[in-house]
Amino acid sequence: MTEKAIFAGGCFWCMIQPFDQQPGILSVISGYTGGHVPNPTYEQVKSYSTGHTEAVEITFDPDIISYQALVEIYWQQTDPTDALGQFEDRGDNYRPVIFYQNEEQKSIAEKSKHTLESSGRFKEKIVTTIEPASTFYPAEEYHQDFYKKDPERYEDAHHIRGRFLKENWEN
Repeated sequence: MTEKAIFAGGCFWCMIQPFDQQPGILSVISGYTGGHVPNPTYEQVKSYSTGHTEAVEITFDPDIISYQALVEIYWQQTDPTDALGQFEDRGDNYRPVIFYQNEEQKSIAEKSKHTLESSGRFKEKIVTTIEPASTFYPAEEYHQDFYKKDPERYEDAHHIRGRFLKENWEN
């Protein structure tokens, strides 16, 4: 039996690799969710007119990797204190969101967020939202597995955008 998790944390190109390389992950798909336009295109989403957020949909085997573990990986890919985008990706379509599939996922995400808030790891307030999942639309094929298709451009984007906040996670 498999489960799905949906996370938004800025550009979906940078959200694939950290999950894709974990045991128990069956697929990671780049796409769009949370908007009001059916089957949006990348051009529509980046125009800020559809209400969608760039996200990844992860299919996983919960007997191998738990949803809790995925949430912990998620936090380390984002700046949970920035509601207006992530790193150099600005705008509502890049906001940090955990989209839950059921009440169990919601509870796990909320507890994890509370633990992170209580940890003192970040000076600013944790603003990542936890919202019910809605229809997930896969992005165009050229966005899928981008880190594998264009590793040089992916690495450039990773370093320029400063994706990983290592100073927040070292201890």
